[in-house]
Amino acid sequence: MEVFSLRSLPCPARPPSSTWKRAIVERLAAVSGRSLPAPGKPSRSPRDGNPRSLCSRPRASASISSDAKAKEVSKQEMSSKDKDLVFVAGATGRVGSRLVRELLRLGFRVRAGVRSAQRAEPLVQSVQQMKPDVGSGPSGTEPIAKLELVECDLENQGDIGPAIGNASMVLCCIGASEKEISDITGPYRIDYKATENLIKAATVAKVDHFILLTSLGTNKFGLPAAILNLFWGVLFWKRKAEEALIASGLPYTIVRPGGMERPTDSYKETHNIVLANEDTYFGGQVSNLQVAELMAFMVKNRKISYCKVVEVIAETTAPLLPMDELLSKIPSQQEPPAEIVKDVARSSTEPKPTKLVVEEEPEKTEVQKTRPLSPYYMYADLKPPSSPTPIPSATPGSSNEKQVEFVQAKSEPEPISALLSASKLSEDVATKEASQVLAQKTRPLSPYTVYEDLRPPASPTPSLPKY
Repeated sequence: MEVFSLRSLPCPARPPSSTWKRAIVERLAAVSGRSLPAPGKPSRSPRDGNPRSLCSRPRASASISSDAKAKEVSKQEMSSKDKDLVFVAGATGRVGSRLVRELLRLGFRVRAGVRSAQRAEPLVQSVQQMKPDVGSGPSGTEPIAKLELVECDLENQGDIGPAIGNASMVLCCIGASEKEISDITGPYRIDYKATENLIKAATVAKVDHFILLTSLGTNKFGLPAAILNLFWGVLFWKRKAEEALIASGLPYTIVRPGGMERPTDSYKETHNIVLANEDTYFGGQVSNLQVAELMAFMVKNRKISYCKVVEVIAETTAPLLPMDELLSKIPSQQEPPAEIVKDVARSSTEPKPTKLVVEEEPEKTEVQKTRPLSPYYMYADLKPPSSPTPIPSATPGSSNEKQVEFVQAKSEPEPISALLSASKLSEDVATKEASQVLAQKTRPLSPYTVYEDLRPPASPTPSLPKY
């Protein structure tokens, strides 16, 4: 084996030229069997200070391929949506915080978009106080385990996509704060531009549904809702956000509530919600909890809330109706796809357990028809007494003496044998009732058939005049 050493080479007094240095490197490469770097691109030593230069070309190509695989995996995660995962923007607000708790009660996993983790501490504490719902998941699962906080600034387009992730639905509950009334750009930046950024990111992520919370009076001028436009045109910018959502092509639902400032969570104990089509109401109130419950119900029942604009208020005179019945009366702005139509048709044709109860009802009615109306059919001794038989006056030499003797004999106490025979007769109640019915039919209607002396006198026969 040939050994090459730099000591055997002559050391000139002046610095070696580039040609001489190239010859030395070629001789070393021939001995070690390694390939040479491209001319004009000398290799750098670890002392140059660039950490990327420490990686050789094969390792660099490997890192590039791993980044590409990571991007492909992230794209697959974005394409495969989690049906139980919901992204809520504005989760620390009045409606958003209540909406998060309602979604957790229904069994969904919530990814809450917040500006900072410090502002989300009240939300986390309220979720920790919730009791686990047995029907929403495996036993022992706490609601806090299904909550994920994501710091996201909706005014920064790059933060929204990773925050949504593989969530199947996006709910937007953001709005310009009333406390910052001096900020004249608040409604434009929050109610329109930030919402538009969220809609664009949801369109790229191809979410299944988008629910937007706005306000009454966004599409048509009417008092008192139009007074909100004095707050730097907030209704105008909310309408621009609605138009952006409708133009995006996403399946949507727009919720327009009435005033939500004064009513408390106990407002629903005295007021029931009323749903109407767009541009119906321009005034009214509803509580934050009622709006949150409605939006959570829409997430659970996406089929009956497809592409609808719903206005919601609460009234004391409104009847308490289920939400699915109220939502079904609101017309859809677009025809639902074939998949949703098939699912609705399948659910409507499925047999319901109440049909079994309906089938049993005719049998019960038949029994009630054949059942006697009188309560005395089982107890012969408890039957009401019959009308007393009139006793005619007994005259000597008349046939009524026999009747008097018959009545007296009937009033005497019966012997034991008669009582035994009566008990035997009480056992067969049906035959005795039949005989009574026949006796009533054969009995003459006139009471004078038994008493001949009591018959009314016949009309006198007119006698012919004698001449």
